Amino acid sequence: MRICFVTEYYHPHVGGAERLFQNLAEGLVKRGHHCDVVTVRLSGTPREEVIGGVHIHRVGVPRRGDRYWFTLFAIPTAWKYIKKADIVQTATYNGALPAWCVARILGKPSVLFIHEVIGRRWHLLDIGPLMARAYQAFESLVLSLPFDACMCNSQSTLEDAKNWGINEDRLSFAYPGIDYALFDPSKNGKKIEEIRKHLALQNRFVYTYFGRPGFTKGVDYLVKAIPLIKQRVPDSTALLILSKRPEKGFKRVLTLIDELALKKGEDVLLIDPLPVEELPYYIKASDCVVVPSLTEGFGFTCVEACTMGVPVVVTRAGSLPEVVHGRFVVVEPADPQALAEGVEKVYRREYNVSQKKLFLWDHMVSAHIELYERILKKRQ
Repeated sequence: MRICFVTEYYHPHVGGAERLFQNLAEGLVKRGHHCDVVTVRLSGTPREEVIGGVHIHRVGVPRRGDRYWFTLFAIPTAWKYIKKADIVQTATYNGALPAWCVARILGKPSVLFIHEVIGRRWHLLDIGPLMARAYQAFESLVLSLPFDACMCNSQSTLEDAKNWGINEDRLSFAYPGIDYALFDPSKNGKKIEEIRKHLALQNRFVYTYFGRPGFTKGVDYLVKAIPLIKQRVPDSTALLILSKRPEKGFKRVLTLIDELALKKGEDVLLIDPLPVEELPYYIKASDCVVVPSLTEGFGFTCVEACTMGVPVVVTRAGSLPEVVHGRFVVVEPADPQALAEGVEKVYRREYNVSQKKLFLWDHMVSAHIELYERILKKRQ
């Protein structure tokens, strides 16, 4: 089969959705299929490139608001490669509209990957009522498009899609996977000690957040919880391994740190995102990982921390209670007090314990191939 992916961001852009599509596309190539990816051209990347056997075609867009411009600017390039494709694969949100429109005109079958359905919860996010209405309206538009099928990344997302109104016959779900060779719990010893020494975190209780400061990720609530955690666990430090994008979210975190008069290096330590091969060591060097999400389609950070054998505090948002395992505490979202109580429970070893769960990329690739074949057979 020849599959054309239309997605606003792809590798080397960092994020769970990007990692998902990269592993899916490269997994399909390994199974003998051809994959084209139409995506935003990031600064410093070539217009055309082949990575892992996947043919990447990048679209030049204005840098500010690049993902939104992509919805319009992607159409000519999407047309060129969808015309050659057997099936079109896109995802929520900004690549969905051009992908569906071009596929519809050219008579090609299309699949929407639903990362999450936020619905009315847009109004619970701290983005203002007008922006909440705009985002909710755009999400509703994307979900209402009559794709041949929709693939979800968790049972929770599938239920949300069903409750939104998508016919159950069009819905499937398959968990993403993680790299178990990379996130290996046996990574212990000297390097962990060196990391804590380098960060001046010896003899500290370290609770870590890693990822983006997007408004659905709940980092603001974790920062607000830091003074409360200090009261409960005095010798504690919040380690934030934080991307600078989205820029607004990053600035909001810096402002909160200043407003709360948090001591940098003692109460909170902010460091840049790490090379992927280094991240597992920093997770392992933590006493606890916190996932304070307000919504969550799958939860890569949660699953990666659990796989590394580190206790986690997660919110009761989206799929997190579904995928969490090992040693964990589940708390209510958007509640600094609840996060503080959760971290204290981990400190006192008052966590839940469950068996390990496996999430394999191979299973996701197989699920997509079966779905594609079913759609093509139905079309024929």
